[in-house]
Amino acid sequence: MDHVFPRHTRAVPPLAVRAEGCYLYDAGGKAYLDGSGGAAVSCLGHGDAAVIAAIKTQLDTLAFAHTGFFTSEPAEALADLLIANAPGDLVRVYFVSGGSEAVEAAIKLARQYFLEKGEPGRHRLIARKQSYHGNTLGALAAGGNMWRREPFAPLLMDTTHISPCYAWRGQQDGESLEEYGHRVADELEAEILRLGPESVMAFIAEPVVGATLGAVPAVPGYFRRVREICDRHGVLLILDEVMCGMGRTGTLFACEQDGVAPDIVTIAKGLGAGYQPIGATLCSAEIYRAVSEGSGFFQHGHTYIGHPVACAAGRAVVQALLERKLVDRCQQQGNKLDRALRTRFDAHPHVGDIRGRGLFRGLEIVEDRVHKTPFDPGRKVHAGIKKAAFDAGLICYPMGGTIDGQAGDHVLVAPPFIISDEQIDELVDKLAIAVDQATTGT
Repeated sequence: MDHVFPRHTRAVPPLAVRAEGCYLYDAGGKAYLDGSGGAAVSCLGHGDAAVIAAIKTQLDTLAFAHTGFFTSEPAEALADLLIANAPGDLVRVYFVSGGSEAVEAAIKLARQYFLEKGEPGRHRLIARKQSYHGNTLGALAAGGNMWRREPFAPLLMDTTHISPCYAWRGQQDGESLEEYGHRVADELEAEILRLGPESVMAFIAEPVVGATLGAVPAVPGYFRRVREICDRHGVLLILDEVMCGMGRTGTLFACEQDGVAPDIVTIAKGLGAGYQPIGATLCSAEIYRAVSEGSGFFQHGHTYIGHPVACAAGRAVVQALLERKLVDRCQQQGNKLDRALRTRFDAHPHVGDIRGRGLFRGLEIVEDRVHKTPFDPGRKVHAGIKKAAFDAGLICYPMGGTIDGQAGDHVLVAPPFIISDEQIDELVDKLAIAVDQATTGT
């Protein structure tokens, strides 16, 4: 690594040389079970023949055509497939190269929508604490991940953040899940009124919070209340499904399980399944109509949007998810993973909560489960879990700062949808070794 700028300059990662199914292999021949799909990316696993063939075929036909001049058959076909399976009134797809770009496009589209409508005062974005929406400046400003935001705070646009829907820590004694969900959703209305409805353009949230909280789904009724509040004040609802979408939680779009449809939704990770960098921003007919009948031009763009090879890969991935019934399999194997995690960790002294949907599951790690007391952040328990798991041949996705950006640890698992029952057992066995080693030293 003489010239690659790595993520961490004081650690030399092993060299990945091949991958197959649910495993990656380093140059020494060691196998690693991909228990997190990288970062919830590899939904089909590694080496999928149909996706690889689609990429090769497209490369033989047309590798690149700039969207300032052309559209392409793969982009049109993938957009048709996505819209045919999208919730609500989503009718148009804007392709990008990843999740952060998808969120940037969503924020800018929300702003332009109100400009086209003659409401230039609407520019404020409301999001949630302990959220994550990407690492470009607009997406980072939207997110509520404090340790990611802090170094770049002077560069970020002003965004306000309300409480997350995080029942394990937020629900009060005697309060039902529905009552809790309504209470935290009502923070959105209070914030809209505080800022002035005429200044608020959108609210952005993850249906199932990924990296920052560790697979935390909303409680029943939360997003229906949010939808009502947005509609009452003319505020757009943007749902970020970059990590939790494309079947990961057991439905193609995660919001299907919450009974709501957004005005804008972002997808990425599982859309390309790791075979090509691709993301997308989907919008409603109303938003598209405002732009098409107004200026006629979305004032945004990147060189590689709508890349034919990336779109060919994305189409093959979505076809695989639907035609092979892998979204259903994700739900089935997710239930098995949940049972296995609960069997192994329900009585563990340092596992406070087990949560998630589909093959998107999280464990919250605590020092004292009775009082939900987190470990001292200085111990970096999440980092210890990651290292111990990797040494044992398991890739998982731990993170710290779960509670407030500083305190708290969790570990996220998001394996490929093709994971077998035996591999679920392997994942849980190796994760147990890592959790025990990091929390108790055994």
